[in-house]
Amino acid sequence: MKVNLGKERKVRIEMLPLIDTVFLLLVFFIYGMLSMAVHHSLPVQLPLSSTAKLDKSTFLSVTVKADGSVFLDRQPVTMDSLTDELRARSGGERSRGVLLFADRTVSYQTIFKVLDKIREAGQSHISLQAEVENQ
Repeated sequence: MKVNLGKERKVRIEMLPLIDTVFLLLVFFIYGMLSMAVHHSLPVQLPLSSTAKLDKSTFLSVTVKADGSVFLDRQPVTMDSLTDELRARSGGERSRGVLLFADRTVSYQTIFKVLDKIREAGQSHISLQAEVENQ
């Protein structure tokens, strides 16, 4: 008696493992590029936040150190000249964002003075930077 096993199946290339591999490589390269982003700020101890998200799409950085000194892209500036320097560096672009790095020991009043100077320069996209809190 002859047993019918059906038709012979043709060999085919499975696409799902290939797609998984491509997405894995894509995630790997995106993560690698994000970790290589350049910061234009000075080292300060940032405050901790459990929902902190790094925004690296902005261009200008303002740093306020623990002693109250202010830096614009690593260049020291006075509080009075911060508005003029920001206007000069942004070239009149209102959509150019600002990263604000402030030491966690800086007073709240000082941070608000810096925020006011940034707004006076016409910049409305301000990102306060923080480090991710380990839980």
